[in-house]
Amino acid sequence: MRMSRCPLFFVSLLLLALLPGCDRGPNLTMPAVQAPVAPVEAPPAAVSLEDVVETKPDYIIGISFPQSAAKYPGLAQALKTYADAAKSELMQAVAGLQGKKPTAPYDLSLSFTGLVDTPEVMAVAADGSSYTGGDHGNPLVARFVWLPKTQKMLTAQALFPAANAWQVISDASREQLATKLSQRLDADELEGAERAQRLQNSSRMIDDGTSPKAENFAQFEPVMDVGGRIRALRFVFPPYQVGPYVDGTRTVDIPARMLLPIVAPEYKTLFIGG
Repeated sequence: MRMSRCPLFFVSLLLLALLPGCDRGPNLTMPAVQAPVAPVEAPPAAVSLEDVVETKPDYIIGISFPQSAAKYPGLAQALKTYADAAKSELMQAVAGLQGKKPTAPYDLSLSFTGLVDTPEVMAVAADGSSYTGGDHGNPLVARFVWLPKTQKMLTAQALFPAANAWQVISDASREQLATKLSQRLDADELEGAERAQRLQNSSRMIDDGTSPKAENFAQFEPVMDVGGRIRALRFVFPPYQVGPYVDGTRTVDIPARMLLPIVAPEYKTLFIGG
């Protein structure tokens, strides 16, 4: 009796199908091992900007923040760091009293004010003073310019990387400050030797405080047009930099048309005409 070949044929097919690890041709390969996925960088943690009010027998602290800055954690952290440093200095001075009551309470007054809030630029001003004895407090003046799209602080050094830029800014600043000084002397009706002395002393401070170096122009704020582009930069000089304490904070506005030739290429589009 002859066995049929059909059952043997189907058994052979079944065994081939069950054989593990066999090469079944160039189009049937083992699954490739996936490359490790780079971890996604977590966004910066939110920073709480809470106003501070503390009143004690020997010191008083008042700090206020614009809540609009909290939407950018990097900017918020910069504001908080500045405020914390000012508070730390005051508290060190209070500790130095060793429990003695000062003739007048030590005082920290610091206000952060939103200046510009556009999709391209966010700017905040810090103004105040810290009193730890003496005739008057120490001025606190700072400006923070944040670029939301790149999530970084814009500095004067980054804006004007060329060495010759500072001479342009220095010359323009000196011209404006000298004009304003002359106008103040006229308003005070100073004449003769007194006017000459004031003019000489103040002019020397202006020259020193506006020498063509990046650090002399570190504090600035953008002046925007109605379309949200920078039409000028306002450079801010704290008391003592370009004049005596009684003169307060001084500023100069330099128009975009003067700055565009010396602005770094990557920032020109922020300015009118760029």
